[in-house]
Order: sequence, then C-alpha cells, then structure tokens
Amino acid sequence: MKIKKVSGRGTSIREEEDKPQNWSGEQYREFQKKRMEGLGKDTKISMGRGTGSVKAGEYPKAPEKPSTKGFTVTTGRGTGKRKIE
Repeated sequence: MKIKKVSGRGTSIREEEDKPQNWSGEQYREFQKKRMEGLGKDTKISMGRGTGSVKAGEYPKAPEKPSTKGFTVTTGRGTGKRKIE
C-alpha cells in the first residue's frame, strides 16, 4: 500500500510504500543496534554539534527503559489518580 508523505514545508509530496515506523521506542532501539553493529570499530561518530568525536566501538549503549509498574498517575486535571499495573 502506498502512502503520501509531505515534506519541505508542504511544498513537495512523495509516495512511498507503507512500512513499520522505527523512529521511537523498541523498534528504534533495534534499528539503532543493527546500524551500530554494521559500522567498523574505528569509524568515528561526531558528537556535540560536531565539536567532538568518539569511535563507534567506544560509543555508550542506550540504557534500558525503566519499568513504570507501580507508579501513580494523576488524571482529570489533577483531581484523580490511578496506579499503573
């Protein structure tokens, strides 16, 4: 199935095949992991507005997402609350 994607402040439209999104969450972590494994260990990665760099082999791994089980969330403009299970 084709979808339309708008870019350039709405001045251009392109059609692409519909595919799973990988720009956030677990899917992005997997995408990033595969991409980092494909780099050579001596490949340099620019950091901090391009002012610093680090080798791909020394790049820190993303921390695991912490569990929110048992947290309390406020609802209804702060008048109610519920516990996440």
